Amino acid sequence: MSAPKYRFCTGPWNFSEGQDPYGPTTRPAQTFDWKLASLKALGFDAMMFHDDDIVPGLEDKSSAQVLKEAGELKKRLDGEGIIAEMVAPRLWFHPTTIDGGYTSNDPAHRQAAIDRSKQSIDIAAVMGTDLLVLWLAREGTYLRESKSGRRSVELLAHACDEMLAHHSGIRLAIEPKPNEPTDHAYLPTIGHALALAQLTRDPRRVGCLIESAHAILAGLDPADEIDFAMSFGKLWSLHLNDQNGLKFDQDKPFGSANLRVAFNQVRVLERNGYGSNGEFVCFDVHPFRTTKPEHWLKHLENSRRTFDRLVQKARTFPEAEANALIVDRNYQDLDQLVLEHLMGK
Repeated sequence: MSAPKYRFCTGPWNFSEGQDPYGPTTRPAQTFDWKLASLKALGFDAMMFHDDDIVPGLEDKSSAQVLKEAGELKKRLDGEGIIAEMVAPRLWFHPTTIDGGYTSNDPAHRQAAIDRSKQSIDIAAVMGTDLLVLWLAREGTYLRESKSGRRSVELLAHACDEMLAHHSGIRLAIEPKPNEPTDHAYLPTIGHALALAQLTRDPRRVGCLIESAHAILAGLDPADEIDFAMSFGKLWSLHLNDQNGLKFDQDKPFGSANLRVAFNQVRVLERNGYGSNGEFVCFDVHPFRTTKPEHWLKHLENSRRTFDRLVQKARTFPEAEANALIVDRNYQDLDQLVLEHLMGK
């Protein structure tokens, strides 16, 4: 297999201004044009979008106006040579999704979530992407007695069926996360997401997106999750970042907390030929709140640099020496071989 040629992507939200639940912004707001120019300067190939990143305030606009504005943005991206990698309906902000969108106990709210998702599919078609990402942020519960887990799985499958029926070319990429903002999510891992796919009307068009931090929050190794998804041919997008243990979702720069975990993710991507079908490497990372405006892009630049360096580490890993140690079941020296390779002995 030839070495993969990677293409890179990030989202408008990854140029965050430093606000967190405990404090206001620490950097001034920037325009979308600034973000687009920064993306180009960094050498990225694509931008990922929520539906209201493409059309701000879409809840108050007609369908025709939404699609018109989406078309205008598509022309701007084309002019800059930037691809729209995916579209995701931002359901977790809306008042009707307080109790979840697709799994809400209010049938009117469930229908509103499905309708917005269908609109996102229409937006995706205008933007030239067939990938709709479903981060099921509030599809869970704070109180087990408030919902039936089985019924919620059925409702999620029904919502997917409605989306798949809406457009024959759309693919759904489920992005699992075990917690936050809900206490417990109904689809916490890639295994759950791919199992749900089998309940839908067209399992071939339901795959997944893996985020490093989300796997770590589930107590799993992101490299194993990548291997698992790619065993099924279902890893359609990837959010690389890092996470310091089982805390809130940190979106740290790639490799920031655990370089060996990052190395193994890159090694798995290399081994499985990720990107050979057009998939992007997306950095879903945020600048530290302490970052000054003049250092604003360093989290993206550094994530890309770390990734590129780890690609070279993966491609120069002493496989023959490692395989001999594996045959001898000498995992102690295999462990040290990896450490010394990463340290540059």
